[in-house]
Amino acid sequence: MTVTSFTELPDNLPVPEDDGACDHLVGMMIPDISLASTAGEKVMISGLSGVTVLYCYPMTGRPGEELPAGWDDIPGARGCTPQSCAFRDASDQITALNARIFGLSTQDTAYQSEMATRLHLPFAVLSDAEYALSTALRLPLFEAGGMRLIKRVTLIICDGQITAVHYPIFPSHSDPEWVISTLSSLKEEGR
Repeated sequence: MTVTSFTELPDNLPVPEDDGACDHLVGMMIPDISLASTAGEKVMISGLSGVTVLYCYPMTGRPGEELPAGWDDIPGARGCTPQSCAFRDASDQITALNARIFGLSTQDTAYQSEMATRLHLPFAVLSDAEYALSTALRLPLFEAGGMRLIKRVTLIICDGQITAVHYPIFPSHSDPEWVISTLSSLKEEGR
């Protein structure tokens, strides 16, 4: 068995291209869908006031378990753990800009809870295992290892409306930099 480091990105990963799959998102309202969270409660993002950062990712790996075959060959698939760790490390900066953070994947809450605990995430991760939010927002999906997964995309949501979208994201751990820059711009605009 090959041991995989989930915290480091291999060299020469294929770079995802903008296929236009998220062009429709800016301006959309988040639907009234409750999602299970690693905090042990249901979260309805549409009902949250203020600014919410929702970073969507395909799946996190687990130590000792192999990733799906060909994972590193899928543009944008690799990097969920580095992305989550980067959001963890930038969480104080993001919350100082009056925003809350949630991660989101199609993995179930038990799987996500192990990851959130292991990585010491200071924010909750939401499960879209039933694809309710993914379907309603028409988020881009792909298949790997017999699973249907969300492509990496980050949404900035103000009072239930999507105001900014980061897609495609590469490398994954650069995502919080975009979030901080975008939130700073929104703050300057008085949003």
